[in-house]
Amino acid sequence: MLKPNDNLVDGVYSDLRLKLQRSAISPSDRLVDTEIAAANGISRMPAREALLRLVAEGYLVGTTRGFMVRELSPEDISGLFEVRRQLEPRAAASAARDMTSEVEEELTAAMRRVEQALGASDIPALLAANVDFRNAWLKAVRNPHMAATISRFMDYFQSVRLGTFADPDTAGQYIEGLSRIHVAFLAHDPLMVQDRMMLFMFAAEEAYLSVRRRQLEAETERPARRKNRRRGTA
Repeated sequence: MLKPNDNLVDGVYSDLRLKLQRSAISPSDRLVDTEIAAANGISRMPAREALLRLVAEGYLVGTTRGFMVRELSPEDISGLFEVRRQLEPRAAASAARDMTSEVEEELTAAMRRVEQALGASDIPALLAANVDFRNAWLKAVRNPHMAATISRFMDYFQSVRLGTFADPDTAGQYIEGLSRIHVAFLAHDPLMVQDRMMLFMFAAEEAYLSVRRRQLEAETERPARRKNRRRGTA
């Protein structure tokens, strides 16, 4: 429920954006403006404006039954990673150079939560801590437009990232790469951070493509299985 003094559109937008970042909204969910309005005790229009803003930013798509998380094709994933590789390693290098002790402490606390969540197999906590880690180092990026762009491109992958974290081996490799980046940040070594971030993103792209292809194969197989059941075949 929004507080009375919140800007209604911004409040709904921020709440939905946070849920999207943490994969609390799945690709199968339908977001309906009237339902969101009722849940927040507001009129329909602010809810709809917030949803349309998320559509314009590429997080959601409109359907005849409401709004849904934008699902990425393998081509989308490769294309987005190509853009990310142009931005993130250099931005991370600048963050390593300019990182303050406060940001360093925040980054280390987030990394600790990542490791604890992985050890407990707590996927929601792992997703949240992963976002916190990203947001921490982005605070040291002096160009706010660059930081906002990187944040947006990272968030496009949340529905796929959930699948990678659901696999213990893939999640472990992902977090190992994140830990190596964390060590480089603590060393305030821009070149090391840049190199490790680049390697991390190549590995992440491979993992995300693998997950997405499996998802697409499962989606293709389900109608065939239903059709076979109706025919009485195995």
